Amino acid sequence: MTQRFSLYEDMTVGENLDFAARVHGVPERRRRVDDALERMGLGARRGQLAGELSGGWKQRLALAATILHKPRLLLLDEPTAGVDPQARREFWDRIHGFAAEGMTVLVSTHYMDEAERCHAIAYIAYGKLLATGTVADVVRDAGLAAAAVSGGDAELVRRIKDLPGVETATAMGAEVHVAGGDAAALKADLDRLAAAENLRWRAEEPNLEDVFIHLMARNPDPTEARR
Repeated sequence: MTQRFSLYEDMTVGENLDFAARVHGVPERRRRVDDALERMGLGARRGQLAGELSGGWKQRLALAATILHKPRLLLLDEPTAGVDPQARREFWDRIHGFAAEGMTVLVSTHYMDEAERCHAIAYIAYGKLLATGTVADVVRDAGLAAAAVSGGDAELVRRIKDLPGVETATAMGAEVHVAGGDAAALKADLDRLAAAENLRWRAEEPNLEDVFIHLMARNPDPTEARR
């Protein structure tokens, strides 16, 4: 299933699924189309033109077309790009449903909260595999330390980024989430800043976004190096 909707917008939902079933030579085609419509909640939209669907409903239709022939391996390229949070959650519920039935599902995504939903993840950049394993494995192996800092002004993020032990600093509401590769150096920097500016900070677990930025910083685009 590609990121961009690739079915026929001038055909109805039902016609698209019937066409996909014919292409795959699906036995009991009509029953399987009916089952896919029901499973994906598309029954009431069977006669609606695909081009009239919202982004979330188009993704449902595209997913329905990919499972008609009951594949053992399902490849999804950024399947929830541009859909609302509720549709995204429902989509992932369906993905986990397929996995529970024995289907292997491979998903590409730039959303780290989506990657956290997977049984195993892999970071790939410029054709190179940077890390792989469970979420816990990948976060642990990155060797990062993280903290949350509060009590500062709107310029606090900039000042934290200037600290030598800090790799990333991001505003998260009233706090600043900070990560670095050396726990002792990060602690020393934050202790000094907190004492100087009357701030508060606490250690917290690094997340997948911290790991992603950490790995990308150590694996720059090779084409840029040649310029």
